[in-house]
Amino acid sequence: MNAVVYKKYGGPEVLHTAEIEKPEPEKNEVRVKVYAAGVNFGDLTARNFRSISPGAFTMPFLFWVLARFAFGLTKPKQPILGNEFAGVVDTTGADIKKFRKGQHVFGYTGEKMGAYAQYLCIGEDSFLRQA
Repeated sequence: MNAVVYKKYGGPEVLHTAEIEKPEPEKNEVRVKVYAAGVNFGDLTARNFRSISPGAFTMPFLFWVLARFAFGLTKPKQPILGNEFAGVVDTTGADIKKFRKGQHVFGYTGEKMGAYAQYLCIGEDSFLRQA
């Protein structure tokens, strides 16, 4: 499957498409074929985090320190950005009760990111809703 990835911090030029392995859902997850993903300020901040100084960060210093460790000190820990998405349930894990294959859904992955991909897996009890 294709995804928009980045392997180093920087401007928009660090983003590129890459072929990656299609994720397999755990027993309490659904796999969603992503049709749309939002681009927001958090994505821009994460992509360019190396050049954001503590003074330019929009939160207290302690949060900047924690964010540096969460995002990655020298390179991104999560290579796929995006946390808002809409799509269709492609397959479900064994313990899924709320969703079925073919349902239109939308959701939010939070700091896990990963919405700039053709497919993503998300827990049934996460921020996932039927459209």
